[in-house]
Amino acid sequence: MSSLPIFCKEYFDLMDANEDEFCIEQWQLRSMVERAFQNERLIVDLELYEHYIGLGKYLGFGRGYEWERYCIGCYLCTFKEEDGLPRWDDGLFFMGRGAGKDGLISWMSLCLISPYNPIENYDVDICAFNEDQALRPVLDIHDALEKEPKKFKKFFKWTREKIRGIKNKGYIKGHTNNAKGKDGLRSGAVFLNEIHTYENYDNINVFTTGLGKKPHPRTGYFTTNGDVPDGPLDNMLDDAKDVLKNGHNDNGHFYFICRLNNKDEVHDELNWRKANPSLRYKPSLLVEMRKEYNKWLKAPQTLAAFMTKRMNIRQTKESMPVASWDDIKATNKELIDLKSWSCVCGIDFSKTNDWMAVNLHFKQDEIRYDINHAWVCMRSTELWRLKCPYKEWANECYVTLVDEPEISPKLVSEYLSQMMNDYVIEGVAMDSYRFEILKDELNKLGFSYENKNIKLVRNSDIMKVVPIIVRCFLNHFFVWGEQPCLRWATNNSKLVPAKKSMMAVDGELDMGNYLIGKIEPKARKTDPFMALVASMTIEDMLPQAIGSIPFDIGVLTF
Repeated sequence: MSSLPIFCKEYFDLMDANEDEFCIEQWQLRSMVERAFQNERLIVDLELYEHYIGLGKYLGFGRGYEWERYCIGCYLCTFKEEDGLPRWDDGLFFMGRGAGKDGLISWMSLCLISPYNPIENYDVDICAFNEDQALRPVLDIHDALEKEPKKFKKFFKWTREKIRGIKNKGYIKGHTNNAKGKDGLRSGAVFLNEIHTYENYDNINVFTTGLGKKPHPRTGYFTTNGDVPDGPLDNMLDDAKDVLKNGHNDNGHFYFICRLNNKDEVHDELNWRKANPSLRYKPSLLVEMRKEYNKWLKAPQTLAAFMTKRMNIRQTKESMPVASWDDIKATNKELIDLKSWSCVCGIDFSKTNDWMAVNLHFKQDEIRYDINHAWVCMRSTELWRLKCPYKEWANECYVTLVDEPEISPKLVSEYLSQMMNDYVIEGVAMDSYRFEILKDELNKLGFSYENKNIKLVRNSDIMKVVPIIVRCFLNHFFVWGEQPCLRWATNNSKLVPAKKSMMAVDGELDMGNYLIGKIEPKARKTDPFMALVASMTIEDMLPQAIGSIPFDIGVLTF
């Protein structure tokens, strides 16, 4: 039986004094640590601990917060009496953005190659999905040592690529996600940064399977939450649940998890400390998070990272609507007289025997006006799935019902020809895969490659206009008049994170941009809204400024 060390007492006293500011996993970890000290013969190297804490404070990697001392003490300074090995040699440090994760990596890494670590040649390899995440801790150490080079040159050698401990002879190096050439590593510790980006264990295994060549091997996983489902991070969190909640053997794993207990807790900012253990000491960070919260509250789809990264509660992007229903309803404002105005046209359909839609798009400063029309094939095999009053819409002339095997391209050209009597259509945009079906009919109306007034829309084009579309909804810049079919189709649409594979690039990395998909692929059609999206990809075809807007100058008198 061992008594609780000072770093545990300090942190647990803080928890007792602020019970509501710590998540369930923190209390469960506390119970696990207390059981270990009560039931096992453990040794805490307090001299080593004091050296490590002093090193971090002096170089500014951490402020010596209670949670930092707790992690350093348990993970780096607590050993088993029977064999002298680390009690916890595998750490998951899961906390919200801004807590100081990279600083903790830098701090721990420098401790392990410092003269205070008695194990020589104790290399620390930092791995991450991209170069910045891998090299950032190394650069932070470099910059800290550069502040007093005369003092530290007796203990370390450093460049921007690697740090070496002179007495320990260990190196700190950063490695990107490319696993080639990593089999020869002789790591003492492997620290993996932002593991939420990993979809499998391929690169993780390359680094961690080389451990054991040096005494006291350690693995550390440092991360916020992310958007990769069923990846290594989710597996680790499941393992943590088995240990912390269900009482399974921790097998040397130290699970320092900080997040909200549930998504509803986000509305009380005191709960934010559950996800960010440093927040109580960072008033400027709190101010920034308040701003982000207010933006997220108004439009969750535009700032999913607030929940995912700040609160460590994954906000599923796949289920995010394009706009709230209130913002969609706000489009129901009376259309002005647009006769003789310039506009651009978007066309969308998936199959000619299902739905087809055309959208005429007008712009005046920030305001966008849209005239939308759709055709519904009455012989569609999916017609029975529709849960909308399409027959009523047909009676009001918002849609046209086509009792034929397919919606003929001539119907679209006839509609456009009629619209061209009232409006100046500058160009047409549509999906390249459907263009061939309408090519001849559009050519008859003067829309062709040769005339440079045809745009074949790609995913990259949609990605560019999605932020504009979202902004238009938020600020109520859309004016559609009484067009229930268009509003229905918009409400059926969701934002989908764009992947590199969608851009014909290897890999499935989330690019941080969005495309538009269907909330339900069968019964909830999106063609009218996607026609609007297509039209917005060619807003630059519209004449600029006041020249695009007819106005009555009245009678001039001289």
